[in-house]
Amino acid sequence: MTRVDTTQATDDGLSGFPLEHALALVEVALAEDLGPRGLDVTTLATIPADQVRTAEVVARAPGVVAGIPVVSLVLEQVAETLGVDVPSVEVVRDDGARVERGDVIARVVGSTRVVLVAERTLLNVVSRLSGVATHTRRWADALEGTGTMVLDTRKTTPGMRWLEKYAVRCGGGTNKRMGLYDVAMIKDNHKLAAGSVAAAYALVRERFPDVPVQVEVTTPDEAQEAWDAGARFVMCDNMDVATLTATVALLRENASAAGEPVEIEATGGLTLEVVRDYAGSGVDYVSVGGLTHSSPIVDIALDLVD
Repeated sequence: MTRVDTTQATDDGLSGFPLEHALALVEVALAEDLGPRGLDVTTLATIPADQVRTAEVVARAPGVVAGIPVVSLVLEQVAETLGVDVPSVEVVRDDGARVERGDVIARVVGSTRVVLVAERTLLNVVSRLSGVATHTRRWADALEGTGTMVLDTRKTTPGMRWLEKYAVRCGGGTNKRMGLYDVAMIKDNHKLAAGSVAAAYALVRERFPDVPVQVEVTTPDEAQEAWDAGARFVMCDNMDVATLTATVALLRENASAAGEPVEIEATGGLTLEVVRDYAGSGVDYVSVGGLTHSSPIVDIALDLVD
């Protein structure tokens, strides 16, 4: 599948972690939490400036970890704000690891003020991303052995798309397009406005000849029209298993006769209970907006250690 390269190597060696986007998010989140004066009034009132403690980031529920590099990023920004040394971070469970309730994910040693000011921001992000990874892992496990991969969508939290799509990868899923710019996706409204599948496809090809094009269809006839127009990535939307199976067979037959590849995706209304039935149709992918728009967080806490 043609899609944007979402990996970014960083100076920390965190291959695949979207560092630039994470830094921007952390800056906004801390400003939101500390307010116009940049203060944690409770911590500044109760914690001596020179106190140093150890804290542990601990799973309060089972899940798959994602976003652990954010722990260090938040601590670094808070330490800079307070003008003190950055606490050290020992990562115990890497991104993508499964954890059980009570497992230590990371251990932090440093200024107690820094740790407590950073606590909620780092937990909000890590809990959210771990929730996405955990949900994705359920879909990846459900599809294991079928040859079908689970894709995410653009139904992401504003400002967190790169991080949430990173979390999908941590959970064993695959990223689809990152935005409106890297892949042309012809859907119902585009077909209606342009007049037909073929017209919409031709217009995209004329204006953006180098951009990958994907076409959404709802019937076998429409799939044939998309193929005839030149589409080689076809999204089968809201089809039942029988219709999907027939559509896949049609497209595979076309591809075999033409000696060309075709990629086929099932989308719309899928659940974990039926996804293997849909995978049995022979599709390459299933796309699930719920990976990012409906994943509950994983409960993760930060505890000071005596």
